[in-house]
Amino acid sequence: MLKVIFSREDILRTRVAPAADPVWELVLSLHLLQGRGRDPLLTAWRRTVAHGLRTDTAAEDYRLLLALNPPRGYFPDFLTPYASKDGLDAGLDAVRGTPVDLLRRDLTLLAEENLLPSSASALARGEPEVLRHLTDSMVRYQSLAVTPYWPRIQAAVEADRARRARAMLDGGAEGLLASLRPSMRWADGVLEVLDYPDSRELHLDGRGLLLVPSFFCARTPVALLDPSLPPVLVYPVDRLGGLMPEPGGGPRGDADAAQREALAALLGRTRAGVLEAADEGCTTGEVARRLGISAAAASQHTTVLRNAGLLVSHRDRNTVLHTLTPLGRAVLDA
Repeated sequence: MLKVIFSREDILRTRVAPAADPVWELVLSLHLLQGRGRDPLLTAWRRTVAHGLRTDTAAEDYRLLLALNPPRGYFPDFLTPYASKDGLDAGLDAVRGTPVDLLRRDLTLLAEENLLPSSASALARGEPEVLRHLTDSMVRYQSLAVTPYWPRIQAAVEADRARRARAMLDGGAEGLLASLRPSMRWADGVLEVLDYPDSRELHLDGRGLLLVPSFFCARTPVALLDPSLPPVLVYPVDRLGGLMPEPGGGPRGDADAAQREALAALLGRTRAGVLEAADEGCTTGEVARRLGISAAAASQHTTVLRNAGLLVSHRDRNTVLHTLTPLGRAVLDA
């Protein structure tokens, strides 16, 4: 179990990342791709990405990147720098600028339980060419495995952020931390990460905690090993039906036809009102009250919008929270 120890100041400084973190999603997707788990929501994604890697003319370029990200156990802290909260480019710049002592430390830890390619030695020495090669392979992998699915990833993270925002409004920072159940438990200034592979404590020491909601995070939340780094805790979000590529980013078959049929059902003033109500997140009951319709009618309209890919719904105990997807926001803003 991981125990994150908060002071009162830490509680006040805890916040949720402003958006899906592209570097964390990249790295964690590598773990899921190589793992033995067979989540049905990721089956098509895994098959498509594995085929893309096998047929890539530069397949050998991924060897180091894959070796640095084993499906289980430790992976290097330097691959997910704090700067990645500002986007992919900022994160990759930070990777290329990793101090040699940190590279050597992280790779030594990784090599204790994993066989690494010969290029890892040059990486441990901080050779610029190898660091560039590594980040180039990250960009190449990102374009194959993450970018085509980014709208779905963003939608899942935005839906989770809406849940956390409501928890914060209802219960303050402690309400936010308490909302992280069931994978985590908050009590008496300690956030316990259940089923964590190691037993250790992380003392925030006034630095606060950055919570990073992640699509590709597996069942157990993830923290950096080095306690001196800015504290980050990555946790899984509801995957909202799995992954499909963005239109034009890959074959969708029957999914396109189904979405066209669903979009055709959207005509009407009431459903436009439901979209507007969901702009900042709302429950089914709130939709009904705002539009002056029955709860059953509100549920029917949100189902149509959800099937069309315009909003996502997440059940929390006795309520269902609806938030817009990027497509839904584009329709609303059009």
